[in-house]
Amino acid sequence: MMQKIFLCCAAGMSTSMLVQRMKTEANKRQLTIDIEAVPVADFEKIISLADIVLLGPQVKYEHARLSDIAAAQGKQVEVINMMDYGTLRGDKVLDRALSLIS
Repeated sequence: MMQKIFLCCAAGMSTSMLVQRMKTEANKRQLTIDIEAVPVADFEKIISLADIVLLGPQVKYEHARLSDIAAAQGKQVEVINMMDYGTLRGDKVLDRALSLIS
């Protein structure tokens, strides 16, 4: 079963570079993981498909509300570390996501 990681931000654009870095890192490790950037507005459409949802720091104010929605489906939501996000550390963000899934 392929794992699915979603990154949510205001419009789905600012996380797309981080998604690319995470995909590159997953390929290096020969992991088959689907990683996508989506706007936070689509959260309720994607939560049932997600193994983990990571929020961009700019939408961390949504964390409590989205966590409640996710918890009802047995899913987790976490805010991406600001430093890792800002420096596009795809390896660190991927490590964190995988640790939350397992």
